[in-house]
Amino acid sequence: MGGIGGYTFNFAQGLSYFSNDPRACVNCHVMNDAYDSWQKSGHGHVAVCNDCHTPHNLLGKMITKADNGWNHSVKFTLRSYEKAPIVIREVNAERLRHNCIECHDTMLTEVRGSAMLHPGHGGPGSEDLDCLRCHSDAGHGPRR
Repeated sequence: MGGIGGYTFNFAQGLSYFSNDPRACVNCHVMNDAYDSWQKSGHGHVAVCNDCHTPHNLLGKMITKADNGWNHSVKFTLRSYEKAPIVIREVNAERLRHNCIECHDTMLTEVRGSAMLHPGHGGPGSEDLDCLRCHSDAGHGPRR
């Protein structure tokens, strides 16, 4: 079992997932569209995958990478994904919203004030903001 696990880890370029390099995400070919659209997006030159998709602390980042890596490898190995395999789970969408707010906090002061005047866009607290509702293509650019 150890030999098979070691071989699989090496074959899947497992060490690359400990890096911050976005090219690690395209070790699996089903991520190519997400990688290409990220490069063309407004965030492609200022943020890498981990900036948006993982917590900004080491333990949280490693737990998230392990959880997502396990889920991805099971789905890709068993080919149990839909035709559009990259569908964000709610736990990851919540993490993404948190990271949007963390990075863009200073500009959100105005948005929070406006949200109080426009119900349905969140209240004065950042936990009420749903960046993905209007900006779902910000990190990966429009889908073609």
